[in-house]
Amino acid sequence: MGSGIPDNEHALPRRGAARRWQTWVGVGISVFFLVLAFRGQNPRTVWATLQQVDLWWLVPALVAFAIGVWLRAVRWSVLLEPVQPLSGADVTPVVLAGYTANNILPLRTGEIVRAYLLNGRYGVRKSAAVATIAIERLLDGLTMLGFLLLAMRAVSSTPELRRVATLAALVFAFAIILLGLMIRGGALRERLLDLLVRPLPDHLEASMRQLVAGFLEGLGTLSRRGDLAKAVGLSIVAWLCEASVYWFVARGFGEPLSGAMTVPGAVLTTGVANLATLVPAAPGYVGTFEAGVMLAVDGALHVPREIALSYALLVHAVLWFPVTVVGAIAWWRLASGTRSGVTAGGASVAGERQGS
Repeated sequence: MGSGIPDNEHALPRRGAARRWQTWVGVGISVFFLVLAFRGQNPRTVWATLQQVDLWWLVPALVAFAIGVWLRAVRWSVLLEPVQPLSGADVTPVVLAGYTANNILPLRTGEIVRAYLLNGRYGVRKSAAVATIAIERLLDGLTMLGFLLLAMRAVSSTPELRRVATLAALVFAFAIILLGLMIRGGALRERLLDLLVRPLPDHLEASMRQLVAGFLEGLGTLSRRGDLAKAVGLSIVAWLCEASVYWFVARGFGEPLSGAMTVPGAVLTTGVANLATLVPAAPGYVGTFEAGVMLAVDGALHVPREIALSYALLVHAVLWFPVTVVGAIAWWRLASGTRSGVTAGGASVAGERQGS
């Protein structure tokens, strides 16, 4: 005899427990990498190094970072074109809110926050928005892998960097194959979907098929060569802007870091640091980011460890604090607008597509 409790009420505690477990695993990983970064370091030396930095170099670094964020917003508008035409200005607040969520919440929640905010603001199906964000992440990863491979030829190639490149190549190759099957799978995709949804009740089967249809709609840019080329170009330029952040901050430290942080060195550090954040960690990529920066700056560019750690901490602060504050304001404004049912143009979103 059944317990009389709906299955979803049983599932909610299990889902919450799983999320808590994943969160604590991420925190543990961050602590592990932070211990590795600080091992053998004198915190006073690190602090003294930071106090000697010429902070005026942070001004161009922040400008470059802001330009990079705007370019990513424009790229997202290009990826959203098959779903709903939006401008870069339309989606910039949503992108900023996603940064904030990723920086303060576990499990890369920012990607889900973006999908929900875009749905509430413009009626874009959440599953379609998630698909465009998945393309973004793939373009980011491939750009970082390209940065790493090119910079290794110009700067240095260590066994650790080669392992990072190999692992990243395997991950992204799998992602490309998976997306290819989803787009051009045809009968195979339909058979796999049937196997997945057939055991489900009718109402859940319909919802699952709707989710898949929305996700495939969001992958539409992959079949539009012109839009895809724009997205690739914007990815490269946006990440070059972020690489300039690493270059500018290094100038503030003076020698030996400023001499070692050439343009290829900045590109290498950007690639390694961001590929390192693929490892699950605490919010804001704490620990994994520092490990990635030190792997490049200490391991490949041969800058002393205490300077490399000081540099990693300052770059992380530059990339974390300003966008988190601005994104929190954008998130609050978006949430307020969604609650009041007002779009950016003042029209009610009631009756627009609010489906998943």
